[in-house]
Amino acid sequence: MTDERMGEALWTSLAALPKGSGVVFRHYGSPDREHLFKAVQRIAKARRLVVVAGPEKLARHWRAVGSHSRSTHRAIRLRTAPVHSFRELIAAERSGADLLFVSPVFETRSHAGAKALGRVRFGQLIRKAKTPVIALGGMTEPKARSLGGFGIWGWAAIDGLTTF
Repeated sequence: MTDERMGEALWTSLAALPKGSGVVFRHYGSPDREHLFKAVQRIAKARRLVVVAGPEKLARHWRAVGSHSRSTHRAIRLRTAPVHSFRELIAAERSGADLLFVSPVFETRSHAGAKALGRVRFGQLIRKAKTPVIALGGMTEPKARSLGGFGIWGWAAIDGLTTF
Protein backbone atom coordinates (compact mmCIF):
# COMPACT_ATOMS: atom_id res chain seq x y z
CA MET A 1 0.00 0.00 0.00
CA THR A 2 1.28 3.46 -0.82
CA ASP A 3 0.31 6.88 0.45
CA GLU A 4 1.60 10.43 0.52
CA ARG A 5 3.40 9.99 3.85
CA MET A 6 5.94 7.64 2.27
CA GLY A 7 7.99 10.25 0.45
CA GLU A 8 11.29 8.78 -0.75
CA ALA A 9 10.59 5.58 1.18
CA LEU A 10 8.25 4.63 -1.69
CA TRP A 11 11.23 3.88 -3.92
CA THR A 12 13.13 1.80 -1.36
CA SER A 13 9.94 -0.11 -0.53
CA LEU A 14 9.36 -0.93 -4.19
CA ALA A 15 12.95 -2.12 -4.50
CA ALA A 16 12.54 -4.39 -1.46
CA LEU A 17 9.38 -6.18 -2.61
CA PRO A 18 9.84 -9.74 -3.87
CA LYS A 19 8.87 -10.49 -7.47
CA GLY A 20 5.18 -11.27 -7.79
CA SER A 21 4.20 -8.88 -4.99
CA GLY A 22 1.49 -6.33 -5.47
CA VAL A 23 1.33 -2.58 -4.99
CA VAL A 24 -1.90 -0.76 -4.18
CA PHE A 25 -1.30 2.81 -5.32
CA ARG A 26 -3.12 5.14 -2.91
CA HIS A 27 -1.58 8.56 -3.47
CA TYR A 28 -5.08 10.01 -3.70
CA GLY A 29 -4.16 13.55 -2.65
CA SER A 30 -0.92 14.03 -4.57
CA PRO A 31 -1.11 16.75 -7.21
CA ASP A 32 1.35 14.83 -9.40
CA ARG A 33 -0.26 11.43 -8.81
CA GLU A 34 -0.47 10.46 -12.48
CA HIS A 35 3.25 11.11 -13.02
CA LEU A 36 4.03 9.27 -9.79
CA PHE A 37 1.81 6.34 -10.78
CA LYS A 38 3.55 6.03 -14.14
CA ALA A 39 6.94 5.93 -12.38
CA VAL A 40 5.68 3.24 -10.00
CA GLN A 41 4.22 1.33 -12.94
CA ARG A 42 7.56 1.38 -14.82
CA ILE A 43 9.42 0.04 -11.78
CA ALA A 44 6.73 -2.57 -11.17
CA LYS A 45 6.89 -3.81 -14.75
CA ALA A 46 10.67 -4.13 -14.58
CA ARG A 47 10.46 -5.96 -11.23
CA ARG A 48 7.41 -8.10 -12.12
CA LEU A 49 5.15 -6.51 -9.52
CA VAL A 50 1.40 -6.10 -9.91
CA VAL A 51 -0.02 -2.57 -9.53
CA VAL A 52 -3.61 -1.71 -8.75
CA ALA A 53 -4.96 1.80 -8.25
CA GLY A 54 -8.14 3.37 -7.04
CA PRO A 55 -10.65 4.57 -7.81
CA GLU A 56 -11.57 2.35 -10.74
CA LYS A 57 -11.97 5.21 -13.22
CA LEU A 58 -8.35 6.24 -12.64
CA ALA A 59 -7.16 2.64 -12.75
CA ARG A 60 -8.70 2.23 -16.20
CA HIS A 61 -7.34 5.59 -17.39
CA TRP A 62 -3.84 4.73 -16.18
CA ARG A 63 -4.08 1.16 -17.52
CA ALA A 64 -3.42 -0.38 -14.12
CA VAL A 65 -3.75 -4.13 -13.81
CA GLY A 66 -6.58 -3.60 -11.35
CA SER A 67 -8.41 -1.25 -9.04
CA HIS A 68 -8.80 -0.95 -5.29
CA SER A 69 -12.29 0.30 -4.50
CA ARG A 70 -15.80 -0.64 -3.45
CA SER A 71 -16.95 -0.38 -7.06
CA THR A 72 -19.15 -3.08 -8.58
CA HIS A 73 -17.90 -2.56 -12.14
CA ARG A 74 -15.91 -5.31 -13.85
CA ALA A 75 -14.21 -3.28 -16.56
CA ILE A 76 -10.77 -4.10 -15.17
CA ARG A 77 -8.87 -7.37 -14.78
CA LEU A 78 -8.28 -7.44 -11.02
CA ARG A 79 -10.37 -5.80 -8.34
CA THR A 80 -9.41 -5.58 -4.71
CA ALA A 81 -11.73 -4.26 -2.04
CA PRO A 82 -11.25 -2.78 1.43
CA VAL A 83 -13.08 -4.61 4.22
CA HIS A 84 -13.50 -3.31 7.79
CA SER A 85 -16.65 -5.17 8.87
CA PHE A 86 -18.71 -8.27 8.15
CA ARG A 87 -21.19 -6.17 6.16
CA GLU A 88 -18.36 -4.86 3.95
CA LEU A 89 -17.03 -8.40 3.51
CA ILE A 90 -20.41 -9.62 2.25
CA ALA A 91 -20.80 -6.59 -0.05
CA ALA A 92 -17.28 -7.03 -1.46
CA GLU A 93 -17.85 -10.70 -2.20
CA ARG A 94 -21.26 -10.05 -3.77
CA SER A 95 -19.74 -7.37 -5.98
CA GLY A 96 -17.17 -9.85 -7.29
CA ALA A 97 -13.98 -8.59 -5.64
CA ASP A 98 -11.01 -10.85 -6.39
CA LEU A 99 -9.07 -10.04 -3.24
CA LEU A 100 -10.07 -8.54 0.13
CA PHE A 101 -7.87 -6.22 2.18
CA VAL A 102 -9.21 -6.72 5.72
CA SER A 103 -8.17 -4.03 8.17
CA PRO A 104 -7.10 -2.71 10.53
CA VAL A 105 -5.86 -5.93 12.09
CA PHE A 106 -3.58 -4.03 14.48
CA GLU A 107 -3.21 -0.37 15.43
CA THR A 108 -1.80 1.65 12.56
CA ARG A 109 -0.56 5.18 11.99
CA SER A 110 -2.27 5.37 8.60
CA HIS A 111 -5.66 5.19 10.35
CA ALA A 112 -4.80 6.75 13.69
CA GLY A 113 -7.56 6.30 16.23
CA ALA A 114 -9.37 3.55 14.32
CA LYS A 115 -10.24 0.58 16.50
CA ALA A 116 -8.08 -2.39 15.55
CA LEU A 117 -9.74 -5.76 15.01
CA GLY A 118 -7.10 -7.76 16.86
CA ARG A 119 -6.43 -11.42 16.13
CA VAL A 120 -9.71 -12.81 17.51
CA ARG A 121 -12.07 -10.40 15.74
CA PHE A 122 -9.98 -10.65 12.56
CA GLY A 123 -10.34 -14.45 12.64
CA GLN A 124 -14.07 -14.21 13.26
CA LEU A 125 -14.48 -11.73 10.41
CA ILE A 126 -12.64 -13.76 7.77
CA ARG A 127 -13.77 -17.20 8.94
CA LYS A 128 -16.43 -17.53 6.25
CA ALA A 129 -14.74 -15.51 3.53
CA LYS A 130 -14.85 -17.18 0.13
CA THR A 131 -12.45 -14.64 -1.38
CA PRO A 132 -8.70 -14.58 -0.64
CA VAL A 133 -7.85 -12.28 2.28
CA ILE A 134 -4.90 -9.94 2.67
CA ALA A 135 -4.29 -8.77 6.26
CA LEU A 136 -3.67 -5.03 6.60
CA GLY A 137 -3.20 -2.56 9.41
CA GLY A 138 -0.14 -2.38 11.62
CA MET A 139 1.35 -5.34 9.78
CA THR A 140 4.95 -6.46 9.96
CA GLU A 141 6.42 -9.77 8.90
CA PRO A 142 6.31 -11.24 12.45
CA LYS A 143 2.69 -10.14 12.91
CA ALA A 144 1.78 -11.65 9.54
CA ARG A 145 3.38 -14.95 10.57
CA SER A 146 1.27 -14.87 13.73
CA LEU A 147 -1.86 -14.88 11.53
CA GLY A 148 -0.76 -17.91 9.52
CA GLY A 149 -3.33 -20.18 11.15
CA PHE A 150 -6.16 -18.06 9.73
CA GLY A 151 -5.38 -19.06 6.15
CA ILE A 152 -4.64 -15.54 4.92
CA TRP A 153 -3.42 -15.25 1.38
CA GLY A 154 -0.90 -12.56 2.31
CA TRP A 155 -0.32 -9.31 4.11
CA ALA A 156 0.13 -5.67 3.18
CA ALA A 157 1.74 -2.71 4.86
CA ILE A 158 2.76 0.88 4.53
CA ASP A 159 4.68 1.60 7.71
CA GLY A 160 5.77 -2.05 8.04
CA LEU A 161 7.91 -1.69 4.93
CA THR A 162 9.37 1.72 5.64
CA THR A 163 11.34 3.64 8.22
CA PHE A 164 9.56 7.01 7.91
